[in-house]
Amino acid sequence: MVRKQEQVDYFKSQGIDTVLADLEKDVSPAFDNSIDKVLFAAGSGGKKVVEVDQEGAKKLVDASKNNGVKKFVMLSSLGAENPEEATELKEYLKAKHNADEYLKSSGLNYTIVRPGSLTNDSLTNHITLEKSLSKRGEISRKDVAMTLTTCLTDHLASNQTFEIINGDTLINEALDNISATHA
Repeated sequence: MVRKQEQVDYFKSQGIDTVLADLEKDVSPAFDNSIDKVLFAAGSGGKKVVEVDQEGAKKLVDASKNNGVKKFVMLSSLGAENPEEATELKEYLKAKHNADEYLKSSGLNYTIVRPGSLTNDSLTNHITLEKSLSKRGEISRKDVAMTLTTCLTDHLASNQTFEIINGDTLINEALDNISATHA
């Protein structure tokens, strides 16, 4: 699902099917029974955190549930577990926390990925992944994207929430490890 027609055109040129919808409006018309996996990576850029990061995510969760989606992968943020402890980005982290909790209680098969500070560095295909990291850190957007798309595999990291930063473990290996410990 993308918000602008030019995004539809771009993805179509790449061989990727998309639908046009706006998270601030009704998203249910964008769904049909052919959608079996959803990856929520939308963000407000800090401008409309409640409308997009929280309520938009909830709308997508509801539409996914109503349309038989088999896996929902949510991009969240490091710090969303305890937003009240944040010194910065408190409203953003609270919105992410609320969206995460809504997804967890939805009954959908989910994975919630909470990356550290995003960089524009190259893909390394290596991460540090823990249920709860005891430290802050950075991670490239490309490594986050690789982690998110890998999580779309049905059996990987089902019904789990975890945090990621740069690291030394291959992404597939890290996800296999967390999946095995949860099985």
